[in-house]
Amino acid sequence: MGKHIPPHDNQNQAIIGENDETTPLCYFNNVRLKKGEEYRYSLADYESTVVLAGGTCDIVVDGEQFTNIGQRATVWDGNPAGVYVPVGSEAVVTCVSDQADILIAGGRYDKKLTPFEIKPEESDQVQYGSDDTKTHRKIKHILGQKNADLRGRLLVSELFTVGAGGWSGFPPHKHDEERDDPNETRFEEVYQFRFNPDFGFGAQFLYEHEDDCGPVYHVKTGSVIAIDKGYHPSVAAPGYEMYYFTVIVGESSKSLKQYFDPHHEYQVHTIPGIKDMIAKFK
Repeated sequence: MGKHIPPHDNQNQAIIGENDETTPLCYFNNVRLKKGEEYRYSLADYESTVVLAGGTCDIVVDGEQFTNIGQRATVWDGNPAGVYVPVGSEAVVTCVSDQADILIAGGRYDKKLTPFEIKPEESDQVQYGSDDTKTHRKIKHILGQKNADLRGRLLVSELFTVGAGGWSGFPPHKHDEERDDPNETRFEEVYQFRFNPDFGFGAQFLYEHEDDCGPVYHVKTGSVIAIDKGYHPSVAAPGYEMYYFTVIVGESSKSLKQYFDPHHEYQVHTIPGIKDMIAKFK
């Protein structure tokens, strides 16, 4: 159930590749370029989006040019920008700043749509939780409900614990079945974590049944978690802000419906703003 890929130099090779053994619906790569360098890719069975974690790039998708994408230095310095890449399209990413930190999120899909730009001011943002409940969090949706008509089943977001330390993905929830009562949709999910300061750390929990104990992974900047099923809360150590880039892909639905661990579901009604957060995924 799930897996942890520790931080490593992936040399611009996919970290979660096509037809991954754990999360075959998902694709993830972290590409780093210097000024003038380019990276090309094409995914025959996956829609994708190129997101600038830091730096600025020109991006060409099937001959259509998108210039000066990304204006922030790091994920901590501003809002995300990116370009949607349809199934089977070739994307050419060229670094125009001194260096660029690029996140590529992909999801299996069977229809070819149209490329489009996601500007920093267009990210759909929600903040919820509180310092008292240790759940204060900000989410920046890159592909979500705001552009649902333009994408397939790929959801892409940036998530931040607000302040130093705290819980995320809480109350624990899952989305590994298609069912109507209770409402739940099947989505696979991939995270890449980062911390501020950079030497921070956290923990990722995975467990399949509400009465089970599952693995707990020690995550640092660059850690990648692939989740195929089960509940999956995470927590940042005190004194460190936690960020994670999320790739969430539906098997058949465009709308994520989460099922909360029955032992902790009551906190959906006590944590400030969490119902607004849930609504943003539907």
